[in-house]
Amino acid sequence: MSQSNSTEELILVGKIGAPYGIKGWFKINAYTEISEGIFDYSPWFITLNGQQHQVKVANGRRHNKGLIAKFDNVETRNDAEAWLHGEIFVAANQLPDLAGDEFYWRDLNGMAVKAVNGYDLGIVSGLMETGSNDVLVVDAKRNDAFGKTERLIPFIQDDVIISVNKDENTITVDWDPGF
Repeated sequence: MSQSNSTEELILVGKIGAPYGIKGWFKINAYTEISEGIFDYSPWFITLNGQQHQVKVANGRRHNKGLIAKFDNVETRNDAEAWLHGEIFVAANQLPDLAGDEFYWRDLNGMAVKAVNGYDLGIVSGLMETGSNDVLVVDAKRNDAFGKTERLIPFIQDDVIISVNKDENTITVDWDPGF
């Protein structure tokens, strides 16, 4: 395992699962929109036991309903077990450029959320996938007079989400804060 001193912004794209077979392969849990897309990025930065390692994927592919991969210099099941539970990151500059009105989830973190009536709902602290639609997690505790500390707002563009303004770092929503 070689350590990396990367200072680049890194994006979490997956996690290493159980070893697969005896020749150094392991299962991959991909967080990319298209699971096989995780193999489009190289190198990977693996965070394991508080340390970061830069690795090259020697081979990766779909296998049955999941993904498997193998790193350079990982030749046995014992070698693969050493990577178990490692988190897979890639450099942010490897992500594709987006059109002007598109954004990555990470771009929304920290944005102020305002209702169309001007009410300040809080700051985006994260996003969740629910299956039916994504959900903004909004930290409301800093200014909410009604005792709410968190709001979950469905991310439904042109219905609930009226606009995302990257320049002003704001999201405007048509959402009743539940007074």
